[in-house]
Amino acid sequence: MTTAVFNLSGKTALVTGASSGLGMHFARVLVEAGANVVAVARRTDRLDTLVDELGDRAMALPLDVAEPEDMDSVLDQVEARFGTVDILINNAGISYDGPSLDLTADQLDRILDVNVKSIWHLSTRVARRLVAAGKPGSIVNIASIYGLNTAPTLSLYATSKAAVVQLTKSLALDFWHNDIRVNAICPGYFRSEMNSDFFDTEAGQALIKRIPPKRLGQYHELDGPLLLLASDAASFMTGIAIPVDGGHTAQLA
Repeated sequence: MTTAVFNLSGKTALVTGASSGLGMHFARVLVEAGANVVAVARRTDRLDTLVDELGDRAMALPLDVAEPEDMDSVLDQVEARFGTVDILINNAGISYDGPSLDLTADQLDRILDVNVKSIWHLSTRVARRLVAAGKPGSIVNIASIYGLNTAPTLSLYATSKAAVVQLTKSLALDFWHNDIRVNAICPGYFRSEMNSDFFDTEAGQALIKRIPPKRLGQYHELDGPLLLLASDAASFMTGIAIPVDGGHTAQLA
């Protein structure tokens, strides 16, 4: 096998939650691998800046993934410019933390809408269009190590990410006969807007020291798993959830 199998030229990738953090990074990686990239998020000002950077093979569209009624319009616009979405990166997500007794039903509903339901809504829409076009596809869901294990004060987040892992497996089985693969990446600790303040605290620094490498992950360390699952290099892989966590989950097994 040569590196050509990771080339995404001629493919169209859609990345949710692309206005910051991992989503923005993934958009850059996919463009560099040759794909046309559609960056979607609620914060369109950041998307416009990203697309200016990425050039003609990128476009930005506003989308709140918790509003499934807007998804078909977005996919119509993508198809008008680049054609059918071949690669879907379900990256958008939110988190609430705190003791379960302090969390609310509204927070539960919101985290399920954004972290879980949006993946089902967008994945099934993309899959139907791939089937209609007679094309194969790849869906990559961004879960978390907390979809595999949990920790205090993370009941809602861990539950939602565990649901993402199971949804990944279920959709993989349902879509396999249509040549649409569905896999997940389970990142460990990477700095983001959601956790940056915490990792600067004494408690955050203590947590970092408990990870075997004693450091946070670097975004580029997710590039290999992303390109593997998005490309034909993973043509015989579906329904898996890959931890990228510096061995964190291994020490909890």
